[in-house]
Amino acid sequence: MSSISSDAFEKAYDLSLSNPSQFWGSAAKEITWYKSPKIILDTEKTAHGQWFVDGKLNTCYNALDRHIEAGRGEEIALIYDSPVTLTKRKYSFAELTDQTAHFAGVLKNFGIRKGDRVIIYMPMIPETVVAMLACARIGAIHGVVFGGFASNELAVRIDDAKPKVVVSASCGIEVNRIIPYMPLLDGAIELAEHKPSAVIVVQRPEFETELLPGRDWSWNEAMASADAIDCVPLNSTDPLYILYTSGTTGIPKGVVRDNGGHAVALNWTMKAIYNVEAGDVFWAASDVGWVVGHSYIVYGPLLKGCTTVLFEGKPVGTPDAGAFWRIISDYKVKSFFTAPTAFRAIKKEDPDAELLRSYDLKDFKILFLAGERTDPDTLRWAQEKLEKPVVDHWWQTETGWSIAANCAGLGLLPIKAGSPTKAAPGWCLEVLNERCESLRSGQVGALCGKLPMPPGSMLTLWNAPDRFIESYFQEFPGYYKTADAGFIDEDGYVFVMSRTDDIINVAGHRLSTGGMEEVLTSHPDVAECAVIGVADQLKGQLPVGLLILKTGAEKQTGEIIEECIQLVRDQIGPVAAFKKAAVVSCLPKTRSGKILRGTMQKIADNEEFRLPATIEDPVSLEEIDEALQKMGLSKARK
Repeated sequence: MSSISSDAFEKAYDLSLSNPSQFWGSAAKEITWYKSPKIILDTEKTAHGQWFVDGKLNTCYNALDRHIEAGRGEEIALIYDSPVTLTKRKYSFAELTDQTAHFAGVLKNFGIRKGDRVIIYMPMIPETVVAMLACARIGAIHGVVFGGFASNELAVRIDDAKPKVVVSASCGIEVNRIIPYMPLLDGAIELAEHKPSAVIVVQRPEFETELLPGRDWSWNEAMASADAIDCVPLNSTDPLYILYTSGTTGIPKGVVRDNGGHAVALNWTMKAIYNVEAGDVFWAASDVGWVVGHSYIVYGPLLKGCTTVLFEGKPVGTPDAGAFWRIISDYKVKSFFTAPTAFRAIKKEDPDAELLRSYDLKDFKILFLAGERTDPDTLRWAQEKLEKPVVDHWWQTETGWSIAANCAGLGLLPIKAGSPTKAAPGWCLEVLNERCESLRSGQVGALCGKLPMPPGSMLTLWNAPDRFIESYFQEFPGYYKTADAGFIDEDGYVFVMSRTDDIINVAGHRLSTGGMEEVLTSHPDVAECAVIGVADQLKGQLPVGLLILKTGAEKQTGEIIEECIQLVRDQIGPVAAFKKAAVVSCLPKTRSGKILRGTMQKIADNEEFRLPATIEDPVSLEEIDEALQKMGLSKARK
């Protein structure tokens, strides 16, 4: 046992590994079942495990109807706040259930039955949540695609999922522009071999689109003629949704989530990890197109009976860097979850957090960060300004919830900067070398989870069972490959340094780019950074830093770069061979906040690269390319 512990956490963790059936069987009792499961864990069909295989339930019923039956129908289930449209709206559990039941009737009228797929291509509006829950209500499998995805990327997903119906909206709305969706959707359907039979469109008042007769239908008109539909009993292992995540081949992987394991795990995490109860206000500032939005905007909070916040805005620019503080203050948010990149943006615009002073955060208890590694400088800034616990936690689309976390509901452990704390209950995490041998504490290697995976993890990949095995279980037999690299210290704390392919080899020394980024962001003038490894004939690879400076930085750019280079030399050593850095105005990121280090590395090495579909600002790559050229790395491209 480690020297740093919480009795409640240690007991939960030990039981989850020594007797997973007892641990998760107990958690399953908090979910309402049509048929309670007798078989908690089945590892005969698959090594990664299936959960509650003989149980029957409905996720929508557990998220909505059961709270009404418990007398909580008039309590607020969903708060919609849209600074881009100046709209605020609250939905009680009764209202949200009514909307969901009627849209389930719409889907039924369009021929949707259990097992059919529905693609949801929508912005952050309440109808998106309704569409997801309505699919769950009748056993249809939803595939949410981030609104505004390019036509070809949407077409790939349509061809893979083969939906009968697509649910969309007339537009998405950014800070200063409207994005019409129908031209993108029309282009996708034209490109796709599979043709959905119908498209249901929410006409937003900010921009109405023309509907194609015979294919497109107005949401409001379809709802007006639909009956309310009850929940359909489903097997625990029936798919709830498909969520596409990027693949190394450039072809997206359709992660499949089940109903039973997903409901049990997410309901359990709301108290155990996020320390919220029914009636508390929980906010995840993400998008429903990502796994965070699925797990912690829609399903997790509603399963627990919390009030969840749907925010159609940005951390800065809607209207300023105080947007998050306003939401927390206005709605008495108790527990808040966002990405480190959001806090870096706030820190850049308002380094002294002056806007924070205008808001009352007395009901706010704890901040959770995930999506990218939380660098210690951002952690310290958030701790200092908020004067609340700031918890980094680590998880993936494939896992559905935390692999490692500081479980606030089980007693907060001491926080170590740069670590998402310890492996969460259900996860036996080890650091392995390329021969699948466990490494000692402090040694960097591949972070892998011993099988079986806990409930809530992916069931398979849609239409790709062989790729499922090859991608996640083949390289390290008996383990789930996270594809993240890092180490576990003597106290059992996990340190996720980078993706496995972000470990660079400098003259035979394996070095983490994440470790160098940690050093660079400790510089008082650096708001954010990325380190990439570029090819070098002599040393194999050399690290290169790309820096974003804080607003109001007084020193000259050249002086800051020199100081950053010296910092890395002082704290990591000459072995890092860190000699090149440049200041840029922005870093290329996906819309979920992940920095595209692999793409930048390909640019630096003059390799062909595929522009990721999820990139937030493609123009940012031009600035990166120019900066790399000035350092003598990238060559001019046509």
